[in-house]
Amino acid sequence: MAEFSLSTEAFQRRVLDWFDRHGRKTLPWQQNKTAYRVWVSEIMLQQTQVATVVPYFERFMMRFPSVQALAEAPQDDVLHLWTGLGYYARARNLHKAARQVVEDYDGEFPTHDIDAMTSLPGIGRSTAGAIISITSGRRAAILDGNVKRVLARLHAVAGWPGRSDVLARLWTLAERYTPHERLPDYTQAMMDLGAMICTRGKPSCLLCPFEDVCVAHAQGRERDYPGSKPKRETPTRSTRMLLLQDDSGRVLLRQRPPTGLWGGLWCFPQFDDGEALRDWLARYPGTHLAHAWQPFTHVFTHFRLDITPCPARVSDAKLATHVAEGADERWVDPANPGDIGLAAPVKTLLEKLAQIPTTTD
Repeated sequence: MAEFSLSTEAFQRRVLDWFDRHGRKTLPWQQNKTAYRVWVSEIMLQQTQVATVVPYFERFMMRFPSVQALAEAPQDDVLHLWTGLGYYARARNLHKAARQVVEDYDGEFPTHDIDAMTSLPGIGRSTAGAIISITSGRRAAILDGNVKRVLARLHAVAGWPGRSDVLARLWTLAERYTPHERLPDYTQAMMDLGAMICTRGKPSCLLCPFEDVCVAHAQGRERDYPGSKPKRETPTRSTRMLLLQDDSGRVLLRQRPPTGLWGGLWCFPQFDDGEALRDWLARYPGTHLAHAWQPFTHVFTHFRLDITPCPARVSDAKLATHVAEGADERWVDPANPGDIGLAAPVKTLLEKLAQIPTTTD
């Protein structure tokens, strides 16, 4: 079986030479590099492409220019700016970590200590390594999805990286190749190689600085590495979303619990089935349920959610006030719901409601 033949020094040299010629150097978080800016970008880039992240990052920095500003902000403001990025636990952990950095480290990230970094909510070993190496120049390895793919192909490391033995092998390689000099450039270069050259679907092997020594390429098996996660049947759940409007066109939203699905976001009231929905509406005799809209499916990482939007009306102003009497409920204008965090399908449905003319009986 073929083996990867480059020395550690030759590997590092090729990575840095490639970066000097082709690496990305003008991304927003590469300007005015601080631990805070790099941290926010790294969290946003988890499972999200650079092109999607750039406008979110820029808006986020305008609203929260420092870790102190983020720590002092209400969670609703944070989730509002995260709306559309998905994986909202990232935003909640970002907010928690900012407060911890301010409270425990006087607003300075502990980039001298990887254990302290990984103790912050939402920061794992690779993210901590990226922040430390890019902002302080200290030696710290990274192993995000892009780097896993590069190393797995170069060395033909078989198996799914979620397995502990495969992950350990990849970390060993990542630690071996991490240099002692030019840490920021090397770290960015490895991420760029995976994102720009050694891509998941169609790697550009002829443009790769390791085309002549990559074991997976020599075998003609680039797409076999890294191994895929064992497939499981994706379960499907269903819910009915109540689109309850008053005579002015405002719609009722309810804040989700702080943890779990769409934690902390504002959503329409949800019900497991039509009977549960009708039972809830029966508590308010002045409400009128209309025909349900066409169902649609929202896909999460681990399951699919079939959503049936159910429009309804409440015509009595006093009753409308009574319906939204809790702190976790409010009436909002569909066209201008305010600076609150919204789940993606809720945002879509609000936009649809905003296009429907308000009528009074």
